[in-house]
Amino acid sequence: MRVMHDLLKQNAKIWDLFSRKEEYSPEKLDKHERFLFVEKDLINATEPEASRYLVEHGMEVEFPENKTFAVCLTHDMDDIYPPLSHTLRSSAYCLKDLDFRSSTAQFIWKFRGHEHSPYLNFSKIMDLEEDFGAKSSFYFLASRKDPKRFRYDIEDAEGSLGEISDRGWEAGLHGGYYSYDDPEALKREKKRLEAVLGKRVIGFRNHYLRFKTPDTWELLADAGFSYDSTFGYSEFVGFRNGMCHPFRPYNLNEGREIGILEIPLTVMDVALFKALRSFEEAWRCTKDLIDTTARFNGVITLLWHNFVFGCSFRKDWIKLYEKALRYCSEKGAWMTSGEEIYRWWENES
Repeated sequence: MRVMHDLLKQNAKIWDLFSRKEEYSPEKLDKHERFLFVEKDLINATEPEASRYLVEHGMEVEFPENKTFAVCLTHDMDDIYPPLSHTLRSSAYCLKDLDFRSSTAQFIWKFRGHEHSPYLNFSKIMDLEEDFGAKSSFYFLASRKDPKRFRYDIEDAEGSLGEISDRGWEAGLHGGYYSYDDPEALKREKKRLEAVLGKRVIGFRNHYLRFKTPDTWELLADAGFSYDSTFGYSEFVGFRNGMCHPFRPYNLNEGREIGILEIPLTVMDVALFKALRSFEEAWRCTKDLIDTTARFNGVITLLWHNFVFGCSFRKDWIKLYEKALRYCSEKGAWMTSGEEIYRWWENES
């Protein structure tokens, strides 16, 4: 990693982009206290300028089984029980299509028990990915505080966590909304998830993608996480610091590398369909990002929330995820979890 940093430092513009120098003293934050990107910041968001520079200056990347690039598949578990707003929207969507049976089914789980929730769909997601020879990461909340509503008790998902682990997928921590700058909260949530999972948790992504450069990386390293995958856009898609490769962050204030691996987030479903309203535009953008990542032998990280696979009104989002899996499979990608990306990168570096 030191070689990567030394090389990037040779170009001041690229180094400032990679280290996100402008985020150290932000002029303005959004309502969730995240760095507020404006239009000028997003002009080159879909071009991995820092990774391009590294590859053009001799960086070579190899993947298992001679794969040419990798796809890190991830899911954030914001809910495992549908909130009323989701239930009503799904029911209305089904009624619009005169699908009365499905419309009724949106409510029945409430009477049959929580174990029948349509958002407890981890087996369905894993089956889909398995069809393409892929694995993924599921990030679970273990916080007791949330700005909107009660989400769930992680103990209620013990059976699902066991299946995820037994099948070889990853369960990581989805840090609570108020935890990204609270070291003790991060440690408590990690410990709580580990108690239910029965093994060490190494992967992290924060709720609402709340993140402060470089402080969050430092706190996560101190809390014992091996990698993070929060670093991306909440309102857009692309390469936040010009990287389509995992990297060790650098603390400009202290002039040193931070002891955690970042697997940068590239495409989040909510941001994608918010920025690009039609399925065709969303797919074209996703395909371009996949092709760009493949060109530089990089890693593209996709985030599809689990609620998408339990919502009748998100069929286009499911369709796009399946299309991305198929396209990446046909291009010979290594599609796997953040945990496996981390272990591979650490062995190769």
